[in-house]
Amino acid sequence: VRISEKEMEIEVEIRSHIGIITFNRPSSLNAFNTNIMRNTQAAMQKFEENDQVRCIIVKGNGRAFSAGFDMKESAQRNISTENEWREVLEEDFNFIMQFWNNTKPTIAVAHGHCIGGALELLMACDLAVAEKSTLFGEPEVRFGSGIVAMLAPWMATPKHAKELLLTGNNEISAQRIYDMGIINRIADNGKGFEVALKLAHEISAAAPKSVQITKNSINRSYELAKMKEALLEGLEADIKIESDLSPERIEFNHIRKNQGLKAAIEWRDQNKNK
Repeated sequence: VRISEKEMEIEVEIRSHIGIITFNRPSSLNAFNTNIMRNTQAAMQKFEENDQVRCIIVKGNGRAFSAGFDMKESAQRNISTENEWREVLEEDFNFIMQFWNNTKPTIAVAHGHCIGGALELLMACDLAVAEKSTLFGEPEVRFGSGIVAMLAPWMATPKHAKELLLTGNNEISAQRIYDMGIINRIADNGKGFEVALKLAHEISAAAPKSVQITKNSINRSYELAKMKEALLEGLEADIKIESDLSPERIEFNHIRKNQGLKAAIEWRDQNKNK
């Protein structure tokens, strides 16, 4: 079964017992826009309900896995109030966490760039593979934004999480991310999907109910340690950051909307140097 519709901006395929979602918005580095988010959620729900599917792989077409949430689309929405931001960010949060919550094991395959919300999505997956040249990062602090799903402290050590989230570095190597324990395998360039497919076949060969119950049990160990409560508190912090109406924030968002993110960052850097 294969579905590929340009307007969906994703490709959906079932190969044997493996459901495959491919982000297909290469001209925008597969940035998560409304189309990608809603169609991915629909595909994930169908995989959840389909007994044939025993494992799910998510990957991206083109030069990157994903550049994260589409900031250009976000800027065009003219969102300003806390309630408006809550609605948008809760949708973003649920988009990421569906890969954690789905009963079927999920595997992310990163290549090119895996930035911001895309790295959070990768961390929400049960397993992750990255090609050698992949660059990672959570640059939100560089442009005055917050973290949608604060998974880093749970997937790595607190010091690693702070290195990721406080520096805003978006050129962290696959080897460094592997050393942090965030990915399971480093693959040769062009071989990421092949490595993920092998892992998916191994998972699919096991007893489905046993796999699903075991996944749930592992997830519950985090949830009993109050991971969900911590993530929701992190989401509240992000809502407060995004709805900040300080003069600097207002001007930054105005420039970002009209001239682009690069111009907004340049303005902020120049303003801070005065």
